Amino acid sequence: MNVICFGDSNTYGYDPRGYFGGRYEAGNRWVDILAGETGWTISNMGQNGREIPSSAPFFPASTDLLIVMLGTNDLLQGRSPKQATERLERFLSGISLDRSKLLLIAPPPVALGEWVPSPQLIEDSHAFARLCQALAEQLGIRFADAGKWDIPLAYDGVHFTEQGHRAFAAGLLEELR
Repeated sequence: MNVICFGDSNTYGYDPRGYFGGRYEAGNRWVDILAGETGWTISNMGQNGREIPSSAPFFPASTDLLIVMLGTNDLLQGRSPKQATERLERFLSGISLDRSKLLLIAPPPVALGEWVPSPQLIEDSHAFARLCQALAEQLGIRFADAGKWDIPLAYDGVHFTEQGHRAFAAGLLEELR
């Protein structure tokens, strides 16, 4: 099965512990854990700092599953949950793959930390997850809420810890079964 994971730094596997922010080892990144558990061919299209693109890139027709998890950076940059969801709708609507091949994951809510100084951002991340679910229903695509997977976050309140990546992979595997 050919899978593409399209997201931000938490898809990339960003390790916030280093001064220059490296990347966790492959065995500690959810995308690689998913590949190891399933035997699928998985392309990691995570990118640090990625906000929801204004248009969708080309995804090959041979893609069996496109997993999209975006929106946290949009909220961190000051967009409201509604504005982020509108961007997400434009992005998802521009994807040429069959709707049955799309899985939208609402990112886990952020927590107070180095990058999350206000409770408002936490509330916004919860609201964004609810809006993502409504959007997935509207567009007829699969949906998962990573906020239900108890993901441990690093000191910054945004990035997964290594345990967080394992918890995310376990939640996603359960969702895909």
